[in-house]
Amino acid sequence: MIEQVLFFFAHNPLLMLFAVVALGYPISKIRVAGASFGIASILFAGIALGALVMAPGLDPGLKKDISKEMKLVYELGLAVFVYAMGLSIAQSFWAAFSREGMKKNAVVFLVMLTSTAFVVLLAKVLGFNARYAAGLLTGSFTNMPALAGVIERVKTMGANPVELAQPTVASAIAYPIGVLVPMLILLLSPKVFRVNLREEADGLKDYHAGHQKLEVWTVRVTQPEAESFSKRELRAVGRSQVVFGRVLRKAELLLPGPDFRLQLDDLVTVVGSPEDLASVVARIGERSHVELDRDMSALDATRVFVSNRDVVGVPLSKLDLMNKYQAIITRVRRGDLWFVPDGDTVLELGDRVRVTTRRDNIAAIEEFFGDSYRDLSEVSFLTFAMGLAAGLALGQVPIPLGHGMVFKLGFAGGPLAVALILGRFHRIGPLVWNFPYSANHTIRQFGLVLFAAGIGVISGEGFRAIVSKDASVLPLFLGSAFLICLVADSLTMLLGYKVFRIPLNVMFGIVAGTHTQPVVLGYANHHTGNELPNVGFATVYPLATILKIVLAQVLLALIR
Repeated sequence: MIEQVLFFFAHNPLLMLFAVVALGYPISKIRVAGASFGIASILFAGIALGALVMAPGLDPGLKKDISKEMKLVYELGLAVFVYAMGLSIAQSFWAAFSREGMKKNAVVFLVMLTSTAFVVLLAKVLGFNARYAAGLLTGSFTNMPALAGVIERVKTMGANPVELAQPTVASAIAYPIGVLVPMLILLLSPKVFRVNLREEADGLKDYHAGHQKLEVWTVRVTQPEAESFSKRELRAVGRSQVVFGRVLRKAELLLPGPDFRLQLDDLVTVVGSPEDLASVVARIGERSHVELDRDMSALDATRVFVSNRDVVGVPLSKLDLMNKYQAIITRVRRGDLWFVPDGDTVLELGDRVRVTTRRDNIAAIEEFFGDSYRDLSEVSFLTFAMGLAAGLALGQVPIPLGHGMVFKLGFAGGPLAVALILGRFHRIGPLVWNFPYSANHTIRQFGLVLFAAGIGVISGEGFRAIVSKDASVLPLFLGSAFLICLVADSLTMLLGYKVFRIPLNVMFGIVAGTHTQPVVLGYANHHTGNELPNVGFATVYPLATILKIVLAQVLLALIR
C-alpha cells in the first residue's frame, strides 16, 4: 500500500509538492517551550518524502523529470520570496545607514566575517568539504535564501545529485541549533552582564519601534513658556513622537497646523506613547480629565485604508492635508504596530490612518485615501513582474572577482538588490513598486513554502544516501553548528553591549536579526516584555541576509 502511494507521488510531482506542504505546515505550528521551526518544517517534510519517493529502484528518467520540475518550483519560490522581502525591508535597510544603524550593522558585519572564518577552520580540522561547510553556515544562521544561493552555485560547478544535496543536508541538521542556541544566549545574557531589562528599557527614550497601542490624552496649557513655541517646535524641543490633535479655545474647536501656537488655558489632545505624552505634559501644562477627543460636535475622526496609489510614496508634508481638507493624520497603523507620523512620513499601500477633520470633510478624506478593501486585495502584477524580471536579469550578470573567479547574484541576490532599490523610492512616475502589507506577507510566505518544499524533495535522495553511508554526519554537524552559534552569538553580545554600548534590550533583536530568525525575535520580545528588540532586528535584518547570501558562496571558493 505504501509503495503504491509513493509510486503515485512519483508520477504526480505537483501533487507531491503540496503533500509536502500539507505534511510540514501543521508541524510548523507546534510550539515547544514557546518556539517552533516555522517554514523549516516544510523543508524537513520535503527531505523525508523525497527520500522515500526517490528510491534507488525508481526509474532514473522519472527521477530526472521530478528533479527538473522541483528545480523550477524552488527557483520560482525563491525569486518571489526575496523580491517581496526586499520591498518590505527596503526602508529599514536604507535607514540603517544612520549613525546608530551603522553601529548595529558593524556588529553584524564583524560577527558574520568571524563566523565564516570559524567555519573554514572547523572544515579544516574536522575534514568536511566546502558544500557541507556552506550548508552549515546557512543552517546555523537559519537563512534559506543563502542556502538557495549555495545550491545554485553548486549546480554551476557540475555537481552530481549527492553533492547537490550536501548543503541542504548540513543546513537541515544545523537549523534547529540555529534557533535554540541564540534563545539560550538571550536567557543567560542579562545574568552575565547583570542587567535588569525592565529598568534599562524604562530609561530608553530614543528608541521607537512602534506600539501595539497609542494613547490619547487631553492636556490643559498652564505653562506660560508653551506659548513661545509653535506646534512643530514643541515636538522638536522634547524629541517627542507625538501628534497634536484638536484644540479647544474659548468654546471653539480648532485644528492646529504646523505653525499653530498654543495659548494659556487651551485644551489640546495629544496622541503618542504614555512616556512621550508624560514628557509633553511636563513641558506645557497638566493632564485634564476632559475627553476632548469624544467631542464630535464640529470635528470628527475616521479610520481609512490607504488604497489610492497617488498618495503612496509622497511625504505627508507634500500632501498638505491641512490646507486642502483641514485635516490631521493623528496615527498610522502598519502591520500590527501603530506609530505617530510627522511631515517626513511616507504612506504605504495597506496603511490604516486615523484622520481628524471637520464632519463635512469625511467623505472627501475617504475618497482621497481610497479606503477600498477591493483595491487593497489587488496586486499590480505589472510592476511586480517588471521588478522581478529586472532582478532575475541582474542576478545573471557575471561579476569578475579576479583570478578567473566569477560571481553572480543569482536567483536570490538579484531580485533582492533590485527590490531594495525600488522599495527605497516607492514609485517612479505612475508606477508604484510596493504593494499592501498583507499581500506582501502572503506572497513572501507562498514563495518560501515553494522553495522549502521543492528543495527538500530534490535533496531527499542525497540525504538518504549520505546518512546511510555515514551516520556520523549527524552528531558531527550538530556539534559544529552548536560551536558556530555559540561563538557567533557570544561575540555579538560582547561587541554590541560592551564595545558599541548598545542597550541589551536592543541587542536581543540584533541577535535575532543576525540569525534572520523571527522565532528568536518573538522569544526576545516575550523575554524583555517590550518591543525594543524590534528596533535591532529591523535595522540589521537586511544586511545580515545579504551577507549570508554572499559569504556562504564565498565559502565554496575558500575551502578546497
